[in-house]
Amino acid sequence: MYAIQVEENRSRAGAGATAGRCLPPVPGPFPSFAARHRNIRRIAHLAAQAGVRYSIDHPRSYIHSNLDGFLEVLELARHLPGCEHLVYASSSSVYGAASAVPFSVEERCDTPVSLYAATKRSNELMAYTYSHLYRLRATGLRYFTVYGPWGRPDMAPYLFTDAVLHGRKLRVFNHGDMRRDFTYVADIVAGTVAALDHPPEDGDATPPHRLYNLGNHKSEQLLDFIGAIERACNRKAELVLEPMQPGDVQETFADITPIQHDLGYQPTTTIAEGVPRFVAWYRQYYGM
Repeated sequence: MYAIQVEENRSRAGAGATAGRCLPPVPGPFPSFAARHRNIRRIAHLAAQAGVRYSIDHPRSYIHSNLDGFLEVLELARHLPGCEHLVYASSSSVYGAASAVPFSVEERCDTPVSLYAATKRSNELMAYTYSHLYRLRATGLRYFTVYGPWGRPDMAPYLFTDAVLHGRKLRVFNHGDMRRDFTYVADIVAGTVAALDHPPEDGDATPPHRLYNLGNHKSEQLLDFIGAIERACNRKAELVLEPMQPGDVQETFADITPIQHDLGYQPTTTIAEGVPRFVAWYRQYYGM
């Protein structure tokens, strides 16, 4: 129910819209701003400078947005008198290349292979610290390869669909030997709203902070995903096989047992269902 409503709201509002109310940047001081917005009870912070490869050439933008920007969100949340819960976006990238699959939230995650991953892991540690110091209830969600309508244009599903429909070649890294836990946006929305509605308990011994993987719990061959795009587009892709890119990993695979147990999260969308939905949206959006 949540996922459908959010997607419909975004569709009606247009490409630049976001689900929910967007607050302007906060120049400070925080106490006065918080006093003017005392009715804010929950915050879903999903904004970031995203992308592994972009972080190789533009590192400072990641520090500015993902570290400095996240600090502003934490400061705002701790000054809001009625803030019940902060949910923030982390990433499967925090697991790095050395993690055993499926990825478990119990892993240390201290060997990132990109600056983007390092900033997202830093967000988790920052949030934990604020939970410890100020008893701020916070939940970090490690998203796994989100795709679907209104997806990011720099992500593989968007790039591949665009190339296939326009007859351009596809750059496929690691010669196609890659696997991803592709997760449809409606499942991501359902998990995010479920997390937002259930703040962690504030026990005396531990800070009220938790982490969850939010994925499809199925690691798909990248070439199989491209095949699904080909079928949805009714066109063949011309592949250009290239070596692994710096900062990338060969496989991602989410262990979602904790969020299933705690929040009843259950992804339902396979790539056989999700890819045609995305391609149909793409055709409609671009008038093809």
